[in-house]
Amino acid sequence: MNRPVVTGGAGFIGSSLVRGLLAAGAGRVTVVDNLLTGREENLEEVRGSVELIRADIRNYAELAAALRGAGTVFHLAAIPSVPRSISDPVPSHEVNVDGTFNVLRACAEGGVRRVVYAASSSAYGGSEVLPKVESMAPDPRSPYAAQKLAGEYLARTFHLCFGVETVSLRYFNVYGPRQDPSSPYSGVLSLFIRSLLERTPPLIHGDGGQSRDFTFVEDVVDITIKAARARSAAGGVYNAGNGGRYTLNSVWDLLQSIEGVKIPARYGPPRGGDVRHSQADVTAAARDLGHRPRFSLEEGLRRTVAWHRDARMKKSGGS
Repeated sequence: MNRPVVTGGAGFIGSSLVRGLLAAGAGRVTVVDNLLTGREENLEEVRGSVELIRADIRNYAELAAALRGAGTVFHLAAIPSVPRSISDPVPSHEVNVDGTFNVLRACAEGGVRRVVYAASSSAYGGSEVLPKVESMAPDPRSPYAAQKLAGEYLARTFHLCFGVETVSLRYFNVYGPRQDPSSPYSGVLSLFIRSLLERTPPLIHGDGGQSRDFTFVEDVVDITIKAARARSAAGGVYNAGNGGRYTLNSVWDLLQSIEGVKIPARYGPPRGGDVRHSQADVTAAARDLGHRPRFSLEEGLRRTVAWHRDARMKKSGGS
């Protein structure tokens, strides 16, 4: 793949994508990240094959220089949090909407052939119809969901009006190694795993009966790379999920079983903007992108728990 660029490439999903691109034959990957939520240490073992450009996607001049002449741009930079978009909506809008416009504009003006955009399953909102199919009418229930949906529309518009081949992937509840559990806005599985390893009860917002299509990050990397290569995908929107559905209670039970412990969860009020159920229909992704998920929930969780345990040991100086 000729000169791939990953915005947000020092983040959780972005750094995994960088590794996937290198494994797929990219000799070098350019990462654009302001390191606000991303971490340079996420790229530590591949640093020799990465050009890290510290730039903010809200700064068009910096961004345009970084993207000019790229072959494919993978746009993952975002403030990816429903609660944060409600409590502090302005930065989320500036990054997720204005920043995405800047990326697309810079790609159009800089001769970039294809852009793969990290959209979100939150665009489906509160619809009770399962599984979620790309043809369903969006129903965003939070600023974050609306922002990511706006990014899809911008991507489609730049494809139709400016000739940029865009593909939008609606990510479904991604989890895996390098997901940071230290923030109150962290993904629920990283928080679960921290509680598991610390032997403390996790806090579940609501009754735990809400369900999600948890998708291992390696499967997300695979579909993202396939979206960059698929000839018939330009201008399209695709679900990037696993096709399954698991309640938070059942996932916590599975994690306890993996670790061989019993730790009752704590329960609190539901979070604003959260949807009750989510599950991806993966038919279109299989048909147009040739994608089929490889990892079961249990296998993905086992790998993620092992990574977090190893990272904690390294941080504490253990062996």
